[in-house]
Amino acid sequence: MTLSALLPATTASAVTDAYARLAEVFPGLRAQVLAEGEITPGETGWVGAAELAGGGAALDAFLAWDHGQMVRDYGREPRPDVVASFGLHRYAWPACLLVTVPWFLHRRVPRVPVADVSFHRARGRMTLRVREFACLPDDPAALLPGARVVADEAALRAEVLAAVAEHIGPVLDGFGPRMRRGRRALWGMATDEIIEGLWYVAQLLGEERRAMSELEALLPGPAKPFVGTAGFRELTGPGGRPLPTRDRVSCCLFYTLRPEDTCVTCPRTCDADRVRKLTPAP
Repeated sequence: MTLSALLPATTASAVTDAYARLAEVFPGLRAQVLAEGEITPGETGWVGAAELAGGGAALDAFLAWDHGQMVRDYGREPRPDVVASFGLHRYAWPACLLVTVPWFLHRRVPRVPVADVSFHRARGRMTLRVREFACLPDDPAALLPGARVVADEAALRAEVLAAVAEHIGPVLDGFGPRMRRGRRALWGMATDEIIEGLWYVAQLLGEERRAMSELEALLPGPAKPFVGTAGFRELTGPGGRPLPTRDRVSCCLFYTLRPEDTCVTCPRTCDADRVRKLTPAP
């Protein structure tokens, strides 16, 4: 059987179908793979990941949006490091999905260096070029240009971490000086973005338990430069109902804006409050 018979005729790259599925379940994010020769968007609102990594005027403008939103929605002046932490989260969360969603759905891991990714936060759009991707030997996409075949699932998981680190590392360099956090804490944030992004999308896909298992295998222990593990555990809710949760490696600092409220996976949130937050209202 030919490769064209095995792959959809409309697939522009090995990861296009994964991004289409992501957009179906999460319309707030749409990722477009640019074809060869297609120009990266340059109109107002778009920012290149390399520009954010540069830490200059483009990052200033990006964080100005976060600052304005926080003042408007929470009625208080946020600390500069809190603004930077929110801004990093709002970029890194979708950026990690560019790698983890194709891996989770189709066992394909694209390389996405910062020079090849752009983001339009108001539209929830990302564009990227996929020049190279890793896959397994039995994947029909192994015959496509740019494919790099790896031996097994363990090797593919290593590719996931390498691809995320290649992209997020320079971004952390750009945001880091504004965040009052050490290198270990920054990579702890990156760990959380990998885990929580795919965990959330998998819930929308109806595959939460599989995602938890896959993520535990991806980060069963510290894997430099990442810090921490998947951190999943289970609480018991009313009537014995199991409630999956996890312990974040880092804190997003939301408590500085609303001290009475913390995220359900925050290290500051006790188990009793987690059960309350995770239990649907009657």
